Amino acid sequence: MISKWLFSGAFLFELGSWISAASNLPVLEAALLYTLAHGLGSLLLTIGIWMLLPRRYRFPLPWSPLFIFCLSFFIPLIGMVGVSLSLFPALYLPRKRREQPWQAVGVPELPFRPQEKKHDLMFGDGGLQDVLLHAPDPDQRLTAIFATRRMRSREAIPILKLALRDASDDVRLLAYSMLDQRESRINQRIEHALEQLAKAKPGRRYAIHGMLARWNWELAYVGLAQGSVLEHVLDQARQHVNQALQGAPSAELHLLAGRIALEQGDLESAAAHLDDAEAAGAAAAQLAPYRAEIAFLRREYRAIPRLLGEIPSDLLQRPPLAALARYWL
Repeated sequence: MISKWLFSGAFLFELGSWISAASNLPVLEAALLYTLAHGLGSLLLTIGIWMLLPRRYRFPLPWSPLFIFCLSFFIPLIGMVGVSLSLFPALYLPRKRREQPWQAVGVPELPFRPQEKKHDLMFGDGGLQDVLLHAPDPDQRLTAIFATRRMRSREAIPILKLALRDASDDVRLLAYSMLDQRESRINQRIEHALEQLAKAKPGRRYAIHGMLARWNWELAYVGLAQGSVLEHVLDQARQHVNQALQGAPSAELHLLAGRIALEQGDLESAAAHLDDAEAAGAAAAQLAPYRAEIAFLRREYRAIPRLLGEIPSDLLQRPPLAALARYWL
């Protein structure tokens, strides 16, 4: 009710200001009458509109009502008309609020314990690498590194090497410590085997050479040796496996010799050792991946599908052979 009286008074004062501006009074008197009537009309309109505004638009004072008053007062003749035409439709005909089809939520933190325990829970190295690359919390990255303790060295070492580039000192130190532990265990076994080799009888030496070949190959295979150290480790592994083959050749030793030669790029020697391994009783399916790799390096691409076809289908469905089977078969 008060707003209606305020708007009615504003209309009457504005109408009076127009009449005074159009009258034949002296210029000074007409200007004073117009300014007074227009000012009172603008003031009443401002108070009325301010009372109808939603609460969030009323404040802060005095800027909210002062803005409305300035729009109405400092635009002669049409200021109040413009304010009325712009604000009244918004006050009495508000836009309908649409239903929000989605709800914004924050990014949840990783739970401290798994919410569901599954009997077949498995961890893949890709998931741990994603944690190291993207998890903002250093504790989460430390947990990912601790998870590698139960992984084979072949899968764990690339993850630990990735952690050596982490921004957190704790993460880098833990990764370096775990890498050093794995390498130290292998080196200790090599040193112990060398001590045994120096004291062993001639008949026992072939078995120790085989042991040394396996541990040197392990350093190269899991990625703990690189560059010139890798070349030295492979040379040591090849020398020891050749010594072991002179005593008691077996399919396992021939396969190891073939893998070492393949890693060194000696394809002829690798193929010969694989043939010897098959002759000694190794299954063709066990040798097929290495023969396929040799065929690929020789660019004998037509032989690759045939060689991969010798591998059992259940093995071809598992990584890392699954990707090869999708491409070649």
